[in-house]
Formats: sequence, structure tokens, C-alpha cells
Amino acid sequence: MIEAEFLSYGGGLVGFSVSGHADAGVFGRDIVCAAVSSAVMLTANTITDYLYCKADVKDQGNRILLVIKDPDSAMSIAAKQVIASFHNHLHELAKESKGKIKVSVREMRSRK
Repeated sequence: MIEAEFLSYGGGLVGFSVSGHADAGVFGRDIVCAAVSSAVMLTANTITDYLYCKADVKDQGNRILLVIKDPDSAMSIAAKQVIASFHNHLHELAKESKGKIKVSVREMRSRK
């Protein structure tokens, strides 16, 4: 199962962690994993390479973590909208691929 945990702070989504495997097909031909991987890459690249938003991004092989460094900055407002769009996209993918994707939100108590 793919697990996507979104991080919420101050009323907006400020990051995410995605890990796991959908097991919806053989390795290299799993359309659910391909859809999620593509969406993760698009989201991370849009935030860092096009919005130039400062973010901590960690690619740990089977897990990617992205957290916006300064969620109150002007550039971060657009980045939070991109993360919210990614969150909605994964919810739709989860509906279509029942039992393959779990989406959750965790409230961060502090930015540290």
C-alpha cells in the first residue's frame, strides 16, 4: 500500500511524505505506483524549481519527504496550494484504486 501523509500547520498543508508500493501490478508496470510517482515528482519539482520555494526535500528510495521551510512567506502561499492540489489528486486516485493508497493528514504542533 502507498501511504501519503500530509503535514498541516497554521491551517494549510505545508508538506508531505509518500512511501510504499501499491502492489497493483508487477514491478515496473504498476499503473497506480506510476501515477503516484509522477504526481510526487511534479509536485516537488513545481515547488522547488518553478516557484523557487525553499523546502526540505529528502528522497530516501522508497520514501520522499517534502516540507516547506517558511510556510508564511509569499512564495510558500503558492506552494501550499500546489500541495493541496496534490492532496486532492491522491484522494481521487485512492478512490479509483481501492485499498492501494492511504491518504492522511497530520497536524504539526511546531515548525521544529
